Amino acid sequence: MMDQFRGSLEIDLDNSTSEDEGMLPVAPLMIEHRLIERMIFILRDEVELIKKGKMVDPVMIDTAVDFIRFYADRTHHGKEEDILFRELRNKKLSKDQKRMMEDLLVEHELGRKMTKSLIAAKELYRKDDKGSVKEVIECIEALVEFYPRHILKEDAGFFIPVMTYFTPQEQEAMLIEFHEFDRKLVHERYDRIVGRIEKARGLPGRKMKADWFKYI
Repeated sequence: MMDQFRGSLEIDLDNSTSEDEGMLPVAPLMIEHRLIERMIFILRDEVELIKKGKMVDPVMIDTAVDFIRFYADRTHHGKEEDILFRELRNKKLSKDQKRMMEDLLVEHELGRKMTKSLIAAKELYRKDDKGSVKEVIECIEALVEFYPRHILKEDAGFFIPVMTYFTPQEQEAMLIEFHEFDRKLVHERYDRIVGRIEKARGLPGRKMKADWFKYI
């Protein structure tokens, strides 16, 4: 699988520029896929370690969940859903491409449900539930099977073809919006972390506009 991941990276970089050598908006998305694949490969290795030792590393699970939720979902899927798919809805897509976009949205939700299931299984393990190790393994294996197929569908059959619906100017504007989206996420992330701690400790917190990070 790792050889397949390396090969897909080379293919993606070869196909992520337009005829005038400008970067396509999907290029960052395809490069992000490579990092997601690396985490999935780690999870694949983690399953084998769990099977051998019959023990779960909750810290490793928490780290993987944080990666999936913040990077794979909020950062990566966020750009797809909030920007790319939004703009594609304004285009006259073919029936097949429209159906594929809807399928991808369904798969995003499926990935979120799988992640929630992994969290629940990990919490059962913390409570010494006897069947929790098996549940953790099943949840990780589901994610390991899901993400490569989902990524392949986007990289091989959707991202590049739908770029033909956009003018060079529209593509450039989308790239700029992607960069702005990523820039704001770090502020949004830590605003939520501080807010959760303030709430847990009963602290009043500092009054700030809900979208304060948009002005940075």
